[in-house]
Amino acid sequence: MIRVPSPAKLNLFLHITGRRPDGYHELQSIFQLIDLCDWLEFEQTDDQQIQIEGLASVDLERNLIYRAAQILQPYAKTPSGLIIRLEKNIPMGAGLGGGSSNAATTLIVLNQLWHCGLNSEQLAELGVKLGADVPIFVHGRNAWAEGIGEHLTFIDLDQKQFIVLKPDCFISTQQLFSQKTLTRDTKPSKFCAYQIKPSDFGNNFE
Repeated sequence: MIRVPSPAKLNLFLHITGRRPDGYHELQSIFQLIDLCDWLEFEQTDDQQIQIEGLASVDLERNLIYRAAQILQPYAKTPSGLIIRLEKNIPMGAGLGGGSSNAATTLIVLNQLWHCGLNSEQLAELGVKLGADVPIFVHGRNAWAEGIGEHLTFIDLDQKQFIVLKPDCFISTQQLFSQKTLTRDTKPSKFCAYQIKPSDFGNNFE
């Protein structure tokens, strides 16, 4: 059995700079990984079935862990069944990327277990089909993000401690992006401008 951490992330700011014809939003953000983690356990079985334990509140077909395993199966050279157990510590509906992180962790581990032979860039390309935040967790590095969040420039950030406060409610990112009053025309900027005056960079969801 393999047990691995699946970290959360913070958006140090979030600017929405436009909307694509396909409905996706262009954005700029800084993703900072933090040491709040879910834990995933992977146990191989002989029955070729994929079982997920620890997240009964999400239907299997919508579960990002299950979908990540499915999307990797065509590349598997030594496929096997799996029992994947999730220890959930990252709050759901908090914007901390827990589901995307779980998907990325699953891609990374199964790429090894199933001898898929894919590199990080290839895993990230598969991951973005599951969610725009998945590539940052595949690479596991802090980054300046653009596009829908998949165009990453890796950056070094000063070591900081954060207090993360989660209200007792679930907030759907999809619903936030659909709001008519959402600011969608923030002027694009550069990382150097953030370094000079980070207080100029806010969150369009606030």
